[in-house]
Amino acid sequence: MSSPRWSPSVTVAAVVERAGRYLVVEEMTPEGLRLNNPAGHLDPGETLQQAVARECLEETACSFVPQALVGVYLSRFVRPAAADRPAQDVTYLRFAYCGSVGEPEPGRALDTPVLRTLWLTPDELRASADRHRSPLLLRCMEDHLAGRRYPLDAVGADASLFAPIRLA
Repeated sequence: MSSPRWSPSVTVAAVVERAGRYLVVEEMTPEGLRLNNPAGHLDPGETLQQAVARECLEETACSFVPQALVGVYLSRFVRPAAADRPAQDVTYLRFAYCGSVGEPEPGRALDTPVLRTLWLTPDELRASADRHRSPLLLRCMEDHLAGRRYPLDAVGADASLFAPIRLA
């Protein structure tokens, strides 16, 4: 009998810079209040670009328009067991996109557990590394500052992604 196939958790992140400041979210995690890119998981039946636009809207109330792929990253997160949950060992495969956002939609609530959005300078982000949810927050900003940009069509989606599921 073979063991189950390992697969990383696919995530997306929005890297948004405006006037020398980066858009981040402050969110409650089991480790306490943390900073992160507007980010989240890829859902079934959506492209990576659709996922990053959705996640940014949910976490910031701002529409996001991807303009380029900043990078693709692997990271591992290990959380020890606690009284209310088992230990976790997760490898994340993150696709980070840079782009622009509009103004927040009036009356739109931020996704739980996001408490607020912030616009921080690179120096403020570097100085707050101990509050980052993931080391990828800083890595994505540094890669963006270094000018790393790949065309959006570097990651494609086959039409089969949108076909109805037929399991019979």
